[in-house]
Formats: sequence, C-alpha cells, structure tokens
Amino acid sequence: MNQIQTMTKLDDATRLQRLLAGKVAIVTGSTSGIGLGIARALAEAGANVVLNGLGRADDVQQTREMLHQSTGVTVAFDNANLMNPVETVAMVERTEEMFGRVDILVNNAGIQHVAPIEAFPDSKWDAIIGLNLSAVFHATKAVFTGMKLRKFGRIINVASAHGLVASPFKSAYVAAKHGVVGLTKVTALEGAEVNVTANAICPGYVYTPLVEKQIDDQARTHNIPREQVIRDVLLVNQPNKKFATVEEMGALAVFLASDMAASITGTALPVDGGWTAH
Repeated sequence: MNQIQTMTKLDDATRLQRLLAGKVAIVTGSTSGIGLGIARALAEAGANVVLNGLGRADDVQQTREMLHQSTGVTVAFDNANLMNPVETVAMVERTEEMFGRVDILVNNAGIQHVAPIEAFPDSKWDAIIGLNLSAVFHATKAVFTGMKLRKFGRIINVASAHGLVASPFKSAYVAAKHGVVGLTKVTALEGAEVNVTANAICPGYVYTPLVEKQIDDQARTHNIPREQVIRDVLLVNQPNKKFATVEEMGALAVFLASDMAASITGTALPVDGGWTAH
C-alpha cells in the first residue's frame, strides 16, 4: 500500500469517527446485546449517549466508564421503566435538560415469549405489546416536537425479521414488530419535510449472550450438537447460516443517524442473511 492509499484510509477512518460528533442519542435496552452494540457504535462516531435498560448498578457503571474511556464522549444512564409512558417522557426530558436536545432515538428495548395462541398468557401479550410497540410510540412522541423544531432528527427502531414475516407461536412479538414497521412509516411521513427520518432495522438472529444461552439450552433439551442447533434450529430460515453481529447493527445505526442517510426514511431494512428473501 502506497502513502496516498494509507492517508486516504486514515482520512476515511477519522471522518467516520467524527460522523456524529456532538450529537445526542438515547438508546433503549442498551445495557447488553444489540442495544449496547448500537450505543457503542454511536459513541465511537462521536455521539453523547444515554443508556437505558436492566442490569446491576455496578455493571451499568462499568459499562458507562468503559464507553467513556474508549470514546471520550459523555455516557449517561437513565433507569426509566419504559412500560410506564410517564417515565418514558421523563427520560427524554432529563436528557434534554442534560444535553439541551435529543438528536437520535434508538428504540431497541424488547421482550419475547413463545406459546401457541390458545395458550398465550394475556399478561405476556400485554407486556410484549407494551414494551415492544407502545414504548416505541411514547418515546417517539416525546422527542418528535423538538426534532421537528430543530429540523433534525433520526429515529431508528430495532424491529425484527418478524416485522416482515411471521413464525408460529410468536403472536405477540410478530404483531408488535409488524406494528413497529408501520409506526416507522407513519413517523417518516410526518417528519419528511423537516429532516426527521425514521427507519426500522429488521435483524434475523444476532449473536448475543442471550442467543448463546439459547444454543446451550436447545442442545441440552434436544440432545444434539451445538452446530446442529445453530444450523437446523436457530438459523433454519437464514440462508447464509451465520449470525449477524452487534457490530453490524451498530454500523447500520451510525449510517442511518448520519447526514449521509438524509434521504433514507420510512424503510424496513432486513439484516437477516436472506431470511426475508424467501
């Protein structure tokens, strides 16, 4: 590689690191997994980040310190319970008091339950719709006026391949994620003239600690090797037979949050190894 090529690569890396410099982002469900991967990517791109989610106080503090030390941005934590609309609004208000505004909202928090429709507990249905869909609406509503007034906003909803296709025994999750895709489109239309975009990321299976636990549990339950669980159980619908990574989710979120994606809005972007191409 010659000197010009080396300098170009360094310039590109620097530009990407500064892509979101000074922006303020809230990422829900960001103390682990996909949400943490997205929060890390936004921080690496220069955005100040407010984390939200579950976890032990010591672990959350360690995560905050790790992100701050590795990126230099401000990393805060808000323990709002997103099942409560009042707390969701208060989280946005606290962020605005701390930073002056919210530029980027990533709605990632979610829960899952698997059961046939006739055996699906009403309480589980209500909880999944409440966190996976209603909380997305309440957080979006809370940031929307400010974004429109400032003529800049990026709303990124982490939906799922199940926002585009269905699987049996996941009635509440599939309904909620389809709802998120629809809400994303409405949000995009209402923000289109004032540079407020809304897009949904639709992952297939992403490798996280929770997925690792599923692999081990399924292997024990069915008495089959891990590799068979991965290929024939978890990734049966993903043609590439590979997990997506949290880094991929983060990179896509950074792009969608940037000025380079100003004309991308109202989309549902599959990151599913070809699952929804069937």
